[in-house]
Amino acid sequence: MPSHRKPRTRIGTTAPALGVTTAALASVSLLAQSADAAPAAPAGPKPSIEEVQKKVDDLYRQADLATQKYDAAKEATATQRAKADALLDQVAAGTAKLNDTRRVIGSYAAAQYRDGGVTPTMTLLFSNDPQAFFDQNQLMGRLSDEQQKTLSTFETQRAENAKKRAEASRSLAALTTSQQTLRAGKQDVQTKLAAARTLLSTLTAQEKVRLAAIEQKKQDEAKRKAAELAAQQAAAAAKKKAAPPAGHAPSAPSSPSAPATTKAAKALAFARAQMGKPYVWGATGPASYDCSGLTQAAWKAAGVDLPRTTWDQVKVGTRVATADLQPGDLVFFYDDISHVGMYIGNGMMIHAPHSGAYVREESIYYMPIYGSVRPA
Repeated sequence: MPSHRKPRTRIGTTAPALGVTTAALASVSLLAQSADAAPAAPAGPKPSIEEVQKKVDDLYRQADLATQKYDAAKEATATQRAKADALLDQVAAGTAKLNDTRRVIGSYAAAQYRDGGVTPTMTLLFSNDPQAFFDQNQLMGRLSDEQQKTLSTFETQRAENAKKRAEASRSLAALTTSQQTLRAGKQDVQTKLAAARTLLSTLTAQEKVRLAAIEQKKQDEAKRKAAELAAQQAAAAAKKKAAPPAGHAPSAPSSPSAPATTKAAKALAFARAQMGKPYVWGATGPASYDCSGLTQAAWKAAGVDLPRTTWDQVKVGTRVATADLQPGDLVFFYDDISHVGMYIGNGMMIHAPHSGAYVREESIYYMPIYGSVRPA
């Protein structure tokens, strides 16, 4: 069956990896830039190391948010491209059918010509508006039942094909919009990361030491809270095991729970196997991941399909309190739900942190927790 549309160029998108150092390292280059730009103006107060660190952390968080928007736009673009391709395929198939019907009508014309020339009926059949034929009832008697059916089919096919062409045009316009959103999202991520790199690029040796100490203090505090959660969970589990409800014997897990536990274990095993791989915004593996790309891939390995972005993943499964977290649960961070990690127990998680970092274990208290879900 012939195709009646030109070959389409498929547009691929890849996200470049932008390397930076750690979130703890920052720079006071903004002061130097201000001084160079306006040497006559009095220098403003020098930001503290804590303020510089906060600025870099905020840039990484903004980049995380921009990455989720990019991921959503990329998914929408892929969906729209598939829809447009399907519609164009339908238009091509419809055009082929239309041409087949046109050839049948042509055979009628040829037959009438052999029998004595082209009649007014055939002239109407090949007019730009075959529907006009039906408006002239006095000519209908000149067609056989088969010919009438063929003409009716031709007009129906032509109307359907025109409708599909219009729908395909709208779909292609939507695809263009999605691609524009995708490009804007890509630029936004790159801008945030470039700003972070600029802050990190002129760090002095003394500032590195001071910032490393601040970062270590932050890590230690997060680990302390994780240890407290681990102790609370252990105590709650021991209490539950030692004192079952009165009048009830301890029961084995129900059958629906067992598969979920097995799935969580598979997802966790996958996540552990990705330890040390680089964070790359927009990546879904297998060589690199962004935060939601890692959690999506991990649960997919366990047979559970999760949406692409943090904003959609947080809606999947059952919401659980922090105190009730189990290995495999997903923990989301910040009010804008721009980051996610997988709980591994003892107040710790595996996550893909940010550009320049690698998939690693970290306390869930390193960032403000938004909430948690159990996918299965």
